[in-house]
Amino acid sequence: MTIGIDTTAEDETALVAALRAGDEEAFSALVRRHHSALRRVVRRYVPTDALADEVVQDAWLAVIKGLDRFEERASLKTWIFHIATNLAKTRGIRERRSVPFSGLAGNEPEDAAPAVAADRFQRDGEAWPGHWAVPPRPWEDPDRRAQSLEAREVLRAAIGGLPALHQAVVTLRDVEGLPAEEVCALLELSAGNQRVILHRARSRLRASLEPYMES
Repeated sequence: MTIGIDTTAEDETALVAALRAGDEEAFSALVRRHHSALRRVVRRYVPTDALADEVVQDAWLAVIKGLDRFEERASLKTWIFHIATNLAKTRGIRERRSVPFSGLAGNEPEDAAPAVAADRFQRDGEAWPGHWAVPPRPWEDPDRRAQSLEAREVLRAAIGGLPALHQAVVTLRDVEGLPAEEVCALLELSAGNQRVILHRARSRLRASLEPYMES
């Protein structure tokens, strides 16, 4: 049986039922859909990639064991991310290397840099100071192009080049589709910080993807 992961409420109910019934195909599809995103978020709380992998594995085991207690008050993926984040925080404290998300936005040196390079805008003395010098070109049929395996790899690499907090925010918002308030709760961010980080992440992604999308 194949059940979509990004689904309607009815489909998610069917997915949960399949998981509770021990459907291995449904669980494998769930892991494929969310594993990489979980790892990006978890990595913010632990000092090494190896520990992040361990935490994500523990999170999947906790999901399996906790399915009967899942009350469906939130979406399944939100519930999964809460499990992973809580485990990561505990492991980070145990490793004595944990840093709360609320203190990270101002500590990453990349945050001091402009989201878009200054030379993309007109300078003082030009016709329209502060306006685009050369506006970004519209991408032709970006949805079709983004469906290709090559484009997915380019996007994955671009996300991987962002600071870790930016990766977590843009992954949860734009890849997983979580609403802003849930991302703020998961990552312990204020609404304002979340907006700024998301804007910077999107701007940097666009700059990274421009050469590929315009080629």
